[in-house]
Amino acid sequence: MELFRSSNIDWLGKKWLFLGFSLIFSIAGVFSLLFWHHLPLGVDFTGGTQITVRFSSTPNEDHIRAAMDAAKVHDARIQRISGAAGLSSNEVIVSLPISSAQDTSHDQGRSEVENALSANYHDSAFTVEKVDIVGPTAGKQLQTQALLATLYSLIGMLIYLWFRFELIYGIAAVVAVFHDTLITIGAFSLSNQEVSLTVIAAILTLIGYSMNDTIVVFDRIREDLAENRRASLAEVVNLAINQTLSRTVLTSSLTFLTALSLYLFGGEVLHGFSFALVVGILIGTYSSIAVAAPMLVAYQNWRARNGKEATLPAAKPVVR
Repeated sequence: MELFRSSNIDWLGKKWLFLGFSLIFSIAGVFSLLFWHHLPLGVDFTGGTQITVRFSSTPNEDHIRAAMDAAKVHDARIQRISGAAGLSSNEVIVSLPISSAQDTSHDQGRSEVENALSANYHDSAFTVEKVDIVGPTAGKQLQTQALLATLYSLIGMLIYLWFRFELIYGIAAVVAVFHDTLITIGAFSLSNQEVSLTVIAAILTLIGYSMNDTIVVFDRIREDLAENRRASLAEVVNLAINQTLSRTVLTSSLTFLTALSLYLFGGEVLHGFSFALVVGILIGTYSSIAVAAPMLVAYQNWRARNGKEATLPAAKPVVR
C-alpha cells in the first residue's frame, strides 16, 4: 500500500527550516534542564518512598496535597491511579523523595503520610495498600545504569552501522538518535513530568525504533547510489526519502496511534512511558528524514570545501 505515489518533495531544500525546528526544541529543552525544571527524576532515581493509598470514595488530589502541606510534608507528589479505560479509581500514589543524608526507613514515610491523612480524613476513609522504598544509594546506581544502558546502545549501533554501511552513516544515525533523546528528555523537563525507570525503557525502545527508521532510508540511499551514479548525492537522498515515505508514514502512524491510546487510556502507571513514546515517535520519524539523511550531504559538501574528493558514500553494487 502506497500513500504517496511518485512523490517528488525537495526535502533537502527545506534543510534550514528543519534545522530551525530542531534548534528551537533542542535549546528549549536544554534551557529547561539547566535553568528551569531541571530533570524531574522520580523516586526510582532519587530514592524515597512510594505509598499507594486506597480511599473509600473518590479522592480529591488538591485536598490530599493540602493535607500533606499542613503536616509539613512539602515535597510529596500526588498521582491518581486510573482504572480501566482511563476511568478514575480510588487509589492514589504518594511519592516522598529523600536526600542522600536521610535514613531510608520503611516506617518513616508511611507514618508521615498516615499522620497527614488522619488529620484530615477518618481512619476508615483510607487504607495504605503498598509501600515501596528506594534507598539513595540504589537510586544513584540506577541513574548510572540508565545512563550506561543508553550510552552502550548508541555505541553498539554506531559500530553496527560502521560495518553495515560506512562510518559517516553510523555517525549520522547516532547524531539523529541523540537529537531524538535530547528533545524527548527536554519535553519531560518542560512539562515537569517525572523520569522513572519505565521512561528510560521507553527511551531505549525509541532509540531502536528511530534507528530502524533511519536504516530503512539509508538502505534505500545505498541502493539508489548504485543505480544512479551520475546523480548528485542530494538528488539521491531526496529520491530515497520519497521512495520510503509511504512506508515511513504508515509504520509511524500506526505505532503513534498505539502509543497515543496508551497515553489516553493506559492510566497513571503508564503515563510517563506512553508520553515518551508519543513524543519520541514523532521526533524519531522526523529525524530520520530531516536530520540523519541530510548529514550525508553535509559531509560530502564539507569534503568538497576542504579540497577532498567528493565521493558518494557506499556507492557500490548492492548484493541481493
